[in-house]
Amino acid sequence: MFIEPHLKGERRGWIEVITGSMFSGKTEELIRRLKRVKIANLKVEIFKPGIDVRYDEQNIVSHDASLIQSTPVHHSSNILLLSGDVEVVGIDEAQFFDEGIIDVCNKLAMRGTRVIVAGLDMDYKGVPFGPMPQLLAIADYITKVHAICMQCGGIATHSYRKIKSDAQILLGEKNEYEPRCRSCFVKDS
Repeated sequence: MFIEPHLKGERRGWIEVITGSMFSGKTEELIRRLKRVKIANLKVEIFKPGIDVRYDEQNIVSHDASLIQSTPVHHSSNILLLSGDVEVVGIDEAQFFDEGIIDVCNKLAMRGTRVIVAGLDMDYKGVPFGPMPQLLAIADYITKVHAICMQCGGIATHSYRKIKSDAQILLGEKNEYEPRCRSCFVKDS
């Protein structure tokens, strides 16, 4: 795929990825950055996967109840169709999107858009989750946030599933998941 290079003086885009375990503050950080963008009066569009209806069908909502208006989409290609001529695109729960999200983020950045993506780096088995490894590879900036292990109080890097299910995608909250450090995660897995 050939993408025309930016000409001198054109707006330059980039990709920022915010990642970590559940309850680490990924969505909270995404919302914080997007609210600052809105304060700066930049044109912004915010997206989330249509399957994520845990807290709200429309808005992106963090576990601490911070929220920001978003557009739910069921396929990553819809993001390109709906983003128009915006300066910033925010994407939450990127691990739930199809592999096309990688190309979407690249295209947005190449057309001069700042892309801010948040998502889990690993699933409940401690395995890289969906398109996140590729998004981390193409990111210009990466922020890894951490939770606190609910077993020992250390730095949590894993999302431990407390209920039995083999489904990779199981939307849940504190009743279904808890953050754990590497040692406590492996001990009970």
